[in-house]
Amino acid sequence: MNQPQAAKPDAARPGAIRRKPIRASQDALVEESALREQGPLPLLLQPAVDGVDVNEWAAAHRDEIRPKLLAHGAILFRGFKVGTVAEFEAFMQALAGDLLDYSYRSTPRSQVSGKIYTSTEYPAHQTIPQHNEMSYTRRWPMLVGFFCVEPSPEGGETPLADSRAVFQRIDPAIRERFASKSVMYVRHYGDALDLPWQDVFQTHDRAVAEEFCRQAGIEFEWQGADGLRTAQVCQGVAAHPATGEMVWFNQAHLFHVSSLGREIRDALLQSAGDEPPRNAYYGDGSAIDEQDLDRIRAAYDSETIAFPWQKGDILLVDNMLVSHGRRPYLGKRKIVVAMAEPCANQAG
Repeated sequence: MNQPQAAKPDAARPGAIRRKPIRASQDALVEESALREQGPLPLLLQPAVDGVDVNEWAAAHRDEIRPKLLAHGAILFRGFKVGTVAEFEAFMQALAGDLLDYSYRSTPRSQVSGKIYTSTEYPAHQTIPQHNEMSYTRRWPMLVGFFCVEPSPEGGETPLADSRAVFQRIDPAIRERFASKSVMYVRHYGDALDLPWQDVFQTHDRAVAEEFCRQAGIEFEWQGADGLRTAQVCQGVAAHPATGEMVWFNQAHLFHVSSLGREIRDALLQSAGDEPPRNAYYGDGSAIDEQDLDRIRAAYDSETIAFPWQKGDILLVDNMLVSHGRRPYLGKRKIVVAMAEPCANQAG
């Protein structure tokens, strides 16, 4: 998914939130609010009365929730007294049915239970930049759910950005290059900045990994005793299947070597030769201009919003409409993740 970056100062104050009531739901058990006066992302849903079972309510109101998710991109369920990972898993199943495995991994995660995973296990002092989950592949989840088991005492927000707005902010010439050429992701597994291939493909059997690559259109080459190099061409932009809206949908700005600090980058290139453990190119193998990537990062920065987690929060995200990241934090923090509703790049 992503590469860690140094934290950047943020002019916005995520804690400065004023709630503006909109209306109650039809049965008056749950009320809708704008979490932020500055925009509709995310929509806030809270119980209007004590004792509302969010799983029962969600199952009964699926047809109402989905249009709201398309309109806002993300919904924050707050104050429903969801206390366990099992309850969160039941909530996601009530809304989306079967949950997905985290396959073809790009960051370290641990399975908590069932198909619930920890959020990316990068060190607490690092920032995880904005990204759409698994947009470095041709198959991704449409729904991503986050559950706050334990908020950190300081920092640790999961910032969001509207992928439609990011697309519009990016220079049309850059958009056209990414749309027409696509993005190639090149990975060398087991090196400093990527996972062992056994973790990525969730197998120790080379034949199983090879078959996954063939089915996914991933070129692969075994190197040395246990090394593996892969290359896959994926979308640079995409149209949302329900709304038809164009969204920025790739992770070139994360995989590209320019996402690393200069010292780390130089050291890696010196030790690894011509190719770092990860890199991104245009689909034809040509280089992506680093200034274009800087402009893309700036577009994300301009659209990013954040709010502090509260214990028991559930954040439901349309993975194509909204990207997410992670801010540095102090102390303990536990956010778990579930994914649902696979979507494939039909052009791939």
